Order: sequence, then structure tokens, then C-alpha cells
Amino acid sequence: MARRCQVSGKGPLVGYNVSHAHNKTKKRQLPNLRRVKITLEDGTTKRIKVAASTLRTMRKKAAQASN
Repeated sequence: MARRCQVSGKGPLVGYNVSHAHNKTKKRQLPNLRRVKITLEDGTTKRIKVAASTLRTMRKKAAQASN
């Protein structure tokens, strides 16, 4: 399975490591993925990969909705 958030679609970014001599080597910055269980409307649970930043936003929105 790809390293991609299944909620927001965030994926790897590509950039360079740049040395003091300005030599460039490619690097990948991977998203901070977490495996979480969610409960679906029919009562079943499913495991999905979610980026930590997306999970934080989801929890924030859920807290605001309950107030």
C-alpha cells in the first residue's frame, strides 16, 4: 500500500539535502502516518492510515462539534 493518507491524500514530498559545498542529493520526506481504527455507520470497524496532522484536525473538529 502506498504511503499516503487515506483521508487527506497527503503523500511523500521530494527535495534535496544541500551540503555546505552546495552538493545536492535527493531525499524523500514521508508523511507521519498512523494506523487508526474507525467505526463505520453499520457498526463495523476498519483500520486506515491517517497523517498525524490530519488526525489532530479531526480530533479538534470533533471536540468543537460536541460543544
